[in-house]
Amino acid sequence: MLLEEKIMEDYKQAMKNKEALRSSVLSFLRAGLKNFAIDKRQDKLSDEEVISVIKKQIKQRADSIEQFKKGNRMELAEKEAREQEILKSYLPEALSESQLRIIVDEVVSSLGEAPSMKLMGKAMKEVMARAGASADGGLVSELVKERLSSHKQQ
Repeated sequence: MLLEEKIMEDYKQAMKNKEALRSSVLSFLRAGLKNFAIDKRQDKLSDEEVISVIKKQIKQRADSIEQFKKGNRMELAEKEAREQEILKSYLPEALSESQLRIIVDEVVSSLGEAPSMKLMGKAMKEVMARAGASADGGLVSELVKERLSSHKQQ
């Protein structure tokens, strides 16, 4: 079953079970997926595309949480956090930092050039392609920077 279909099934189930928060989150996600599909002029989205929409919505929730905390609106921050957890449940299990380090090391070694920060974009693209949707982009960026800059000092 495709991820998009699972989301639709879960949405229907949440509606039947009268789970207001879950059905609201999944309804918003479905709208985001529909808009993405329209933009791409596609009927069906791949799991990778669905995951990118989910990650975007998770990031939006994180930004909202930060703003609500700054505004001392803890009840709204907590609601956003619960919504974020629902969305995260649809992501594949993330690769561990040690697994990502192995991929980063392989990629930087395979570039065939002396590692430098000029290779950041090339290395990031290759690491994300190998790691796929199960990699946290922020962590990958951090690890690639660390690997490329540590080589200069040796």
